[in-house]
Amino acid sequence: MAGPEITAWRPNVPGIHEVFHARFTTHAYPSHTHDAWTLLIVDDGMVRYDLDRHEHGALREQVTLLPPGVPHDGRSVRPFRKRVLYLASDTLTGVGAAVDHPSLKDPLLRHRIHQLHESLLTEDLEAQSRFALIRDRLDQHLRGTAPPPPAMATTAHRLRDLLDAHLPNTPTLDDAAAELAVHPVSLVRAFSREFGIPPHRYVTGRRLELARRHLLAGHPAAEAATLAGFYDQAHLTRHFTKLLGIGPARYQLSTTH
Repeated sequence: MAGPEITAWRPNVPGIHEVFHARFTTHAYPSHTHDAWTLLIVDDGMVRYDLDRHEHGALREQVTLLPPGVPHDGRSVRPFRKRVLYLASDTLTGVGAAVDHPSLKDPLLRHRIHQLHESLLTEDLEAQSRFALIRDRLDQHLRGTAPPPPAMATTAHRLRDLLDAHLPNTPTLDDAAAELAVHPVSLVRAFSREFGIPPHRYVTGRRLELARRHLLAGHPAAEAATLAGFYDQAHLTRHFTKLLGIGPARYQLSTTH
């Protein structure tokens, strides 16, 4: 029988302590607590668990949110694959609501969590933006509240100016929100509404412009990637090819004739 498959890391997203991906054929763990919120989606199979002496099930179509400090256990009903985010204890409020209703039937929230997992390895600002929207939606589930909207257009332009001023190493979404005194969710919404794209996609586009200039100036693709704020050449190539249909090396060769 195959053993468990586990991947864990700490992403560059404030408020997320750990990302944990696991596949178990059969597994049970005893009652325990975390000092963090546990945000879990199941991709295959099913997990049963007791939370505060009540039995629950984690299903594929649901989002499971377990509060910090409350004992829970877990056991596989059949082989399962899950993706978990451990969130800082001050990320959310409403432990009592989470104990009463740990299973959230919210397709949009689940899709956003999936998108966040997809972006966690390579796209810091995208991940931060997606996490802000997830926090907001979780907060609405727990408390039924949302941050008040600011002056949308003004906020969007202030954020764009801030991002442009710090290219290619733009501030985190939380840092930008603190500097502009606006809730992170309001920043993402204001920017998307004013300019038609979310801030992380805007930054990627600006970084691609910088990379093209560095390539035209004769810098090797790997060096152009670093100078433009990408993690490495592979990261640049993925976005470059998506935009232009060819990789940066071929683009550079095409400009020499």
